[in-house]
Order: sequence, then structure tokens, then C-alpha cells
Amino acid sequence: MNKPKVYVGINNEINGGMTTIGKLIRDAWVFELIEETETCEGWNLTGIDALLQKVNDEWDKYGCLVSFLPPELAQRHSRIHGAALEKAKSSGWSGEIETDDEDE
Repeated sequence: MNKPKVYVGINNEINGGMTTIGKLIRDAWVFELIEETETCEGWNLTGIDALLQKVNDEWDKYGCLVSFLPPELAQRHSRIHGAALEKAKSSGWSGEIETDDEDE
């Protein structure tokens, strides 16, 4: 099976967008690297990778910790990621897949 050559977009993601790329996009919204209306649908992997580098550069400024974000960014992070969690949970996502192997 061939992998798609372009990204499906955060609104078309599995698990309500609770994926690595979904988190990356939400973080890019937090840091205002892309508009919150940008879903990245149709982006190629090179574009996603470039966005990842920019997001990582921003997180590095704050020690990769939400608690180190200035108030404006912390509030935006809480709003964006909180809404994503609610949406994902309402669509049936529980987070169990991410923690299934922690009991072993």
C-alpha cells in the first residue's frame, strides 16, 4: 500500500486529529506560524517537515514546556488544544491507543 503523497488535512485526520501531525498543526496555530484556518490539507511532506522545524524552534525558546509559555501563548495553547481534545473525545477518541503499552 502506497502512502499518500500529500497530507489529508487536520479536519480529515483519524482520531479527531489526535495524531503527531495534528498536534504539530495545533502548535503552529499557537505560535501563529500559520493561520488557525490553515488545515494543511494538500501539503506535501516537505512542507510538513519545514513546519515541524519552525514549531520546534519556537518550543525550544520555552524549554519545550507549556508552563514556560508567556500568558498569551499559554492561553492560546489551552484554548486550541482544549477544543481539540473535546472534539476528539466527542467523536469517540479516548487516548487509550497512546497509552496501551504503559501497563506492560
